[in-house]
Amino acid sequence: MADTQYYEGLGRRKESTARVRLHTGGSGNMFMVNDKPLNEYFSRGTDQSQISKPLQVTGTAGRFDVTVKVSGGGVTGQAGAVRLGIARALLKADPEYRKLLREHGLLTRDSRAKERKKPGLKRARKAPQYTKR
Repeated sequence: MADTQYYEGLGRRKESTARVRLHTGGSGNMFMVNDKPLNEYFSRGTDQSQISKPLQVTGTAGRFDVTVKVSGGGVTGQAGAVRLGIARALLKADPEYRKLLREHGLLTRDSRAKERKKPGLKRARKAPQYTKR
């Protein structure tokens, strides 16, 4: 697959980073994440549907072979990073998709991250139990 053209997109979510490549000229049904098939790496159905949403929205589900290198964070954060990476790569493949992807909220990075721990608290907001005496 080294001789085929590809479009690359970078996606981030929480602590996860995903490098996505959409290869043209392939069979269109290959989807590899860290050298594993999609359904093997992301076993949860909600994560799989979230990842494939940009391809379904644009109607390009069978046009590209997708390879992903993802690292950091947890499973759902990685799925969100892959989704953003796919959307950005599709935008490079065809700028006409911008309006469609924007309408479905697929080009906006989810900026929510873990809140920092505050002094005197157990977590970001959980306080020790109050005792009157």
